[in-house]
Formats: sequence, C-alpha cells, structure tokens
Amino acid sequence: MPIRSNSCPKCQASMEEGFILADRDTYRRPTGWVAGPPQRQLFLGLKLPHKPIDIQSWRCPRCGFLEHYAKG
Repeated sequence: MPIRSNSCPKCQASMEEGFILADRDTYRRPTGWVAGPPQRQLFLGLKLPHKPIDIQSWRCPRCGFLEHYAKG
C-alpha cells in the first residue's frame, strides 16, 4: 500500500519507506497493529485476540516526520 504522495506533508522532502523494529532479546521483527486496548497476560506479556496487522512506515529524512499505514 503506497502512500498517496512521496513528499512529506510537513516540509515536502522526499519520504523513505522503512519499518519500526520490535526488539525482544535476540529475536528482531517488525511491529504490528492490534485493535483494542492492550490486555496483560501472565507469561507472554500481552494477550492477542488475533494476528497483528503489518505496518508500513514512511519517514522524512529532513524533519523526522513519521507516517504509518496498517496494511491489512
């Protein structure tokens, strides 16, 4: 899912695609989006009602503005 325009809505510089890293111990993966408030679970940290949706992220190298899209 591409963004509507490749230019930053704040400063009009060209934005670059990337992802937000969820770093837990030695296992690295992109973050995901889950509907609803977080619910704690004893051993796994958070209870997930369904599989997280992948997030596409764009960053402006000039001003640092971030824009995210849930692709699912």
